[in-house]
Amino acid sequence: MTVSGQMENNAAIALPSIAGGDVSIFDVPLSEATAENLAGFGQLETSFEAAEVEIVTWPAPGWRPIDAGTGTGGGVTSGVFEYWHEGDVFRARNLAVDGDYIIGWFADPARASNESTTADVSRVLVCEANYHPDSSQTFFPRDTGPFVALLAKPGENIRPEDFIAFFFDGRFGVTIRPGVWHQPMYPLKSSAVFDGKQGRVHACISCNFVEEFGCYLSVPLRRR
Repeated sequence: MTVSGQMENNAAIALPSIAGGDVSIFDVPLSEATAENLAGFGQLETSFEAAEVEIVTWPAPGWRPIDAGTGTGGGVTSGVFEYWHEGDVFRARNLAVDGDYIIGWFADPARASNESTTADVSRVLVCEANYHPDSSQTFFPRDTGPFVALLAKPGENIRPEDFIAFFFDGRFGVTIRPGVWHQPMYPLKSSAVFDGKQGRVHACISCNFVEEFGCYLSVPLRRR
């Protein structure tokens, strides 16, 4: 479960306020999603069916190696990844792993409302990202609509300035490499459906930007 998912299941968790000066905003740069720009992050996919999920061998706890042909038996899981706006809240549901998430806000998260009809959807505020050490992950839009992927290269000492927002025009999907920091995709439409697949183990390691760096990441959702 993501940090945002934990917030969804515990209404008592208070979000720090931008207007109140509790936290700042870090503007993430936008880049076109090309094969060259995605090097080290992942790759473009022209077909969901042809995209391959890389399964990482289970790590050996000591000096004895994992036996050949073992440590990858978790396999791959696939399913629909749904996205929608709910007032000021950006939500997502990953049916492949039974995940239900809040993936960002269009207003000050401390004051965001599910009932708002005036949300500025030109950017989304994000409080966390995670990576999967066990596998790569594929996202492919069903309606060829444009979307943005928030990504950072592998590494434990991650910082806000390491993140890039990649703009996809919707003609391609993406497979992100194991260990790449990410959030679910951010479709530019108010609702969208993607096909997704990833390792069945679904291990997650997360970074909370608010707790670690005192900021929300502002992710642009349109070409500049």
